Amino acid sequence: MNGGVLAGFGAIHTIRTRDSIDTVTGEQPARTFSRARLWWEIAIVLALGLGQSAVYAVVQLAYRLTDATPLAEQTATLNPSRSDREVFDLVYQLLSIGFSIVPVLLVCFLLWRPARPHLAALGLDAGRPARDTASGILLVIAIGVPGLALYLAGRAAGLFVAIDPAGLDAHWWTVPVLLLSAARASVVEEVVVLGYLFARLRALGWGTWPIIIATSVLRASYHLYQGPGAFIGNLGMGLLFGWLFARGGRLLPFLMAHFAIDAAAFVGYPWAAATWPELFGLPG
Repeated sequence: MNGGVLAGFGAIHTIRTRDSIDTVTGEQPARTFSRARLWWEIAIVLALGLGQSAVYAVVQLAYRLTDATPLAEQTATLNPSRSDREVFDLVYQLLSIGFSIVPVLLVCFLLWRPARPHLAALGLDAGRPARDTASGILLVIAIGVPGLALYLAGRAAGLFVAIDPAGLDAHWWTVPVLLLSAARASVVEEVVVLGYLFARLRALGWGTWPIIIATSVLRASYHLYQGPGAFIGNLGMGLLFGWLFARGGRLLPFLMAHFAIDAAAFVGYPWAAATWPELFGLPG
């Protein structure tokens, strides 16, 4: 490429990443990407999923705050029914879950390595299942109990809307779909926010704490539809997850913890809300 063409592109800076391995020699030849290309890649990945959700969540919060009904008297349903006909409700639920993981497939494609572990750039490998499971359990305890306490305190202070995690009618497939929804939330959020963004922002030369803060703000932003309290709670969760991920570099404990917390909320919350409706702000 001649100097004139380079000037026309604004003398784009390039960075070198080691996302591929030569399957013959075993070496990792560097691939050169422009900084602009990586920023466009990040923008596209986020626009397909969590970034889009963050924009909608900000708009929805503005709508809620300007509504005549006080925030504390509003409700957000996380897994609503999509049809009044059972078979089509199931089909729509499965389609929604399936299409929502497309950004995850995209980042796996972008960071895939020919040699094992193929997704090491995302912090994924099956080398330490027992240790990862133990770490996931500790994360559930560290996040789940304080998270519930924060929600109840936020409800009392009017900072959260009432959350109904399971708006589905009772069908034979309701619990499996709720568990799939919990798995979807875990995979989409942790693979993109922790695995992908940490890898790409490091490649762009960002330091550890700027990455932790930026990804935590993103995580908090797409929960704003639940109220300002959700931003605070998820910001704290993001900071803890980001700090621990930066230290350990393994994604599986966070996937497991996120799934366990959401699965307990989606499946167990209806029983808890029916048993103690005054705590959760829903009709008994």
